[in-house]
Amino acid sequence: MTGILEQFLQFFTLSHIMVIIYVLNALIALGLIFFDDSKSPSATMAWIMVLFMVPAAGLLLYLIFSQNIARQQIFKMTEDEKEGKKTLLGWQKEAVQQSIPVDDDDVTSRWKEMIRMNIEYADSLLTANDSVEIITDGKEMFERLCSDIENAKYTIKLCYYIVKDDFVGKRLIELLTKKASEGVKVRLLMDALGSRSIGYSELRAFKKAGGTYAFFFKPLIRHLYLRINYRNHRKLAIIDNEIGYIGGFNIAKEYLGYKKKFGYWRDTQLIIRGNALTTLNERFYMDWRYASKENIDLIDQSVRYALRTETGDIPIQIVSCGPESEKEEIKMAFMKMITNARKNIYIQTPYLVPDEPMMESLRMAARSGIDVRIMIPCMPDHPFVYRTTLYNAGRLINDGARIYIYENGFMHAKTLSIDGEVCTVGSANFDNRSFRLNFESNAFIYDRDVTEELDERFMTDINLSRPYTQDDRDRISNAERAAESISRLLTEIL
Repeated sequence: MTGILEQFLQFFTLSHIMVIIYVLNALIALGLIFFDDSKSPSATMAWIMVLFMVPAAGLLLYLIFSQNIARQQIFKMTEDEKEGKKTLLGWQKEAVQQSIPVDDDDVTSRWKEMIRMNIEYADSLLTANDSVEIITDGKEMFERLCSDIENAKYTIKLCYYIVKDDFVGKRLIELLTKKASEGVKVRLLMDALGSRSIGYSELRAFKKAGGTYAFFFKPLIRHLYLRINYRNHRKLAIIDNEIGYIGGFNIAKEYLGYKKKFGYWRDTQLIIRGNALTTLNERFYMDWRYASKENIDLIDQSVRYALRTETGDIPIQIVSCGPESEKEEIKMAFMKMITNARKNIYIQTPYLVPDEPMMESLRMAARSGIDVRIMIPCMPDHPFVYRTTLYNAGRLINDGARIYIYENGFMHAKTLSIDGEVCTVGSANFDNRSFRLNFESNAFIYDRDVTEELDERFMTDINLSRPYTQDDRDRISNAERAAESISRLLTEIL
């Protein structure tokens, strides 16, 4: 082996190798400029800068983080499934056009254009017979989830970005093992990177009991993640096709407030009953079919068994996005909400790293006199992202937005509410990663009662927060400003 290396070095000196790297980087840069329209201009320029400022490391970073999986069509439908969904969406488009009330005081009437956009652009069905519960405490959420799993009689489907091998994750897997042994059909889908502490040994008893599991983007060699930049960030649970969970909570001790570093974990989860589970089911089975390779009929599983009699009167659309599509469906829905706001915009997010069009929408709203309030954490879980969050907060302060830093623990909620009428809760953060790189799902709810309850919780959280003002921005050091500048560059490419 040493002899081969010596012969290689005789022919290729370090300067030769660097020339080859520069040529490769130049070819990649040309490809980014002329052939890759999936990236924003700012992201393209950021990649070109990295490729030429740190050529060897830049090439490695590009190969790891800049794969375009939109061309791979990982979520394929059969012709029958396509035709079935097309038919359902066709009915919906007609219903939205003809049947939604036109009274100006009616929420669905005012947000009719957004509903139609989600149908046409995101293939998202509107269901109008749903009920919604809001949970913001991790311990309460986990106990409710465990209770619903314990009472399950037929099916349990879980999709989580993080399931950790701690006492919380072990309790869940033990419970799923028990239900599988009772004959309940249990499917557990985890992201391979986020749930990397869970391995075959931890799932052996679960599988032996009849449970099935799969890892999304599972590497051929454990811990060698060639698709590290694309993660299934969804947090979904569907139990007996009657109870659905969607929100920000994962399965680990920190989400229940048991990690000293973060303290109390403030998040938001919805428990949904009704026909919205049709779309939740479809989303789960699309992800599951890709990760597990199980042959599943989406029409049979998603529609036939999910449609229920009336359980409420709340209209909901479940919208999903991911790098398999270049449409950025959740981002577009957020922008539609923001640009249609008349009174107020309330946002809770751990990361405030949107692209320029989204930033301009928020700045325009604030400049127009709309009450724009944004709540962010008091501590980072990703330091360079937090620097960019503070920088963007500073930009918005200049335009009249009010920023609050939550001080009662870690703020991880992902919520947006508008005018006390429409709101969204899900797994998508207010950042480019969620809009473009992660697989995400959000519930969009057209209901005053749910939105007002979410707003009330926002106002309660303001009492546990401190304002972030221009005085705070004026006091930051030059070193902190430099860190913000570097972080802004990195957030465009990672």
